[in-house]
Amino acid sequence: MSEDLFLGFDLSTQQIKCIAIDANLKLVCQANVEFDVDTPEYKTKKGVYTNPTLNEVYAPVAMWIKAFDILLRKLRAAELDFSKVRSISGAGQQHGSVYWSSRAEELLAGLDPTLDLEPQLGPEAFSHEMSPNWQDHSTVAECDFIEEKIGGPDRLAEITGSKSHHRFTGPQILRVRHRHADRYEATSRISLVSNFFASLLLGKFAPLDVSDVCGMNLWDLEKGRFDRGLLALVAGGSGAETDELITKLGPVELDGGKDLGNISPYYVKKYGFPEDCIITPITGDNPATILALPLRPQDVIISLGTSTTLLISTPVYKPSPQYHMFNHPTTKGLYMGMLCYCNGALAREKIRDEINVLSEKCSEDTWYLFNKAVDEAEPLLPTTDGRKKLGIYFPLPEIVPDAPAGTWRFSVSNGKLETAKEDEKSWNIPRDDARAILESQNLSMRVRAAPMLSEGKPRRVYVVGGGSRNASICKVTGEVLGPTDGVYKLELGSNACALGSAYKALWSVKRSTDKAGEIETFEDFLASRWDESSMISKVDEGYREGVWENYGSVMDNFTEAEGLIMHQ
Repeated sequence: MSEDLFLGFDLSTQQIKCIAIDANLKLVCQANVEFDVDTPEYKTKKGVYTNPTLNEVYAPVAMWIKAFDILLRKLRAAELDFSKVRSISGAGQQHGSVYWSSRAEELLAGLDPTLDLEPQLGPEAFSHEMSPNWQDHSTVAECDFIEEKIGGPDRLAEITGSKSHHRFTGPQILRVRHRHADRYEATSRISLVSNFFASLLLGKFAPLDVSDVCGMNLWDLEKGRFDRGLLALVAGGSGAETDELITKLGPVELDGGKDLGNISPYYVKKYGFPEDCIITPITGDNPATILALPLRPQDVIISLGTSTTLLISTPVYKPSPQYHMFNHPTTKGLYMGMLCYCNGALAREKIRDEINVLSEKCSEDTWYLFNKAVDEAEPLLPTTDGRKKLGIYFPLPEIVPDAPAGTWRFSVSNGKLETAKEDEKSWNIPRDDARAILESQNLSMRVRAAPMLSEGKPRRVYVVGGGSRNASICKVTGEVLGPTDGVYKLELGSNACALGSAYKALWSVKRSTDKAGEIETFEDFLASRWDESSMISKVDEGYREGVWENYGSVMDNFTEAEGLIMHQ
């Protein structure tokens, strides 16, 4: 058996993780660093700073570097044998941008192994010390400008796979150019979080990733290049300004398994990595998640983390302003369909806490009363006179739909939607909200994912992230989405990004090439090594006759309710 090891990192909003596997997909070691806990001097809350006045959410880049220092020490303390690491890949929180200074590559190339990374790079390596976070909503004017100039949300989605979004990197770069012109001018390279991390590992600037680049509102998916018209809008001119931005962004690597080069000598000398340990493209956290499983057509992954994200692998490029389309991170000819919601775990936790506050009984399981309320209620919370209840819960302004923060409750009677009154006695608040929020989150996904599913329902739903450990949450997902083969939990689902990254690192060096020169696809490679019995477990039966159809009867009402709150 080979002793080679393969590392997958995940630089997410609240922590950085690492998983080490062997060539048989067996977990060897894992570790994580929580930013709020392990780097308290930065005083972040849930990994970020917020400026509510300007709707800004951002993170200090130096904190990520220091956390990486700590993570490597934790891995060494866990006795991970760095000398056996053959290749490394990873995932970065999507859309965030890092602004390197003119001295950055010199500093990366000259790292001193007797010192940690952070003191050597921050702040001199960066022209702008903060990275906008995916929760940022400060770019309303920039998004409106781009969509108006390009011909509207449908046209922008046709080109880039997505309509304009506050968090996407193109509008964020435009805002930096507007508000911090001196910092923009001083920037030699703009990286996404993904290739920023790859640059740390290589000791030089890494190219953008073929999938993660699609989260910028700048990349033409079908033509496989940056759209100069969009670049000109962000750069402030179609000539030299656009050329300058192209230089700042750097190249895009189209092969997700490409050998980008050997690891920086810094890690060889400081930690004992082998000199020939290769770095492969690091992708976004959502693209990495779909690599944690050998997905078949019509399979869906739902990440139940801080945000809620639905992912589909499809050979059909069918863009829409209602969802996102990305290049697949490893397989040419495939695309990743994605829905992403700000109000995921935090919204569910808010209702959980409201239920717990009203209870005189305490339980060690903080989800006990929430789950009890979910399990004891019937689908759509029918009233004695036959009305069905719908709720929409956005503690934060939402991405999909583009809606303000707030809570709205409705009832449906004989196909007609009615807004619930403030003192509506048919609603048992907050107990009814427990089931209603889960139904609302899943109905939104069902409405928008339908065009990407040939039969309107998926074959399987795989759940990952913290919420995947909650059986009640998984049950409602099965009831609303109705997967024909059930709902499955990935056993390492809370680390799906890092796990998918580790699989990608393995595939990049072990993939075969046949006599015709065809490279083994990631899907075939992973399926040949996949042991379903140990990797996943079934957590819900999925499709229930009559129940799925019952939810289908209110989909138009739900869409109408979203329209009402969007235009308030």
